[in-house]
Amino acid sequence: MKQGYFITGTDTNVGKTWATLALMTYFKQKEFFVIGMKPVASGCEKINGEWRNADALAIQQHNSKTVDYSLINPYAYELPISPHLAGVENPVDLEKIVANFEILQNVADVVIVEGAGGWYAPLNNSETIADLARKLNLPIILVVAIKLGCINHAQLTLEAIKNAGLNCAGWLAVCNDTDFDCVDLTIESLEKRLLAPFLGVLPYSDIADYAYLAQHINL
Repeated sequence: MKQGYFITGTDTNVGKTWATLALMTYFKQKEFFVIGMKPVASGCEKINGEWRNADALAIQQHNSKTVDYSLINPYAYELPISPHLAGVENPVDLEKIVANFEILQNVADVVIVEGAGGWYAPLNNSETIADLARKLNLPIILVVAIKLGCINHAQLTLEAIKNAGLNCAGWLAVCNDTDFDCVDLTIESLEKRLLAPFLGVLPYSDIADYAYLAQHINL
């Protein structure tokens, strides 16, 4: 049975890539054939004459099968700014992303697609991450960085996902703020307020040990 998930977050830099890689590892541990995508990425560097994104490269390395980079990340932009600004000369075409997704879906049991920024991050002059999620029509996993303000951000994002008519498969807490002292109580507050399954807590780690992080997921 083919499966897929769309990973979104409460903001940029909330741990979506770590969550994506942990989820990929989770499914691989269960002997699923897994492929990940990061269709749109800003802040790339040129490697062998081509723009490459560090997060997309990490996803490529964790795939169950070697897949061409252009399928995983068709829109790689140099500047670390919003895609609608970084991609003025090569704007995002959602149909191209959908076509790439369908290619990958044909060769995998599970395809995990990581979004860019937050739910309403603009991809071009008229479309956002929310529009891409609608096109792919996958269950959504919401990544919540546990920090000051996250309760508000998480509730607003979940409301927007449901207003889009999409299914939220659940939310993941990511502990990436070492200066925040109210982690447990904040997660408890989120559990009470977010009407979606709680999939686990990815604890803070200096080293990206995705096998360890995968143990904290209950999907």
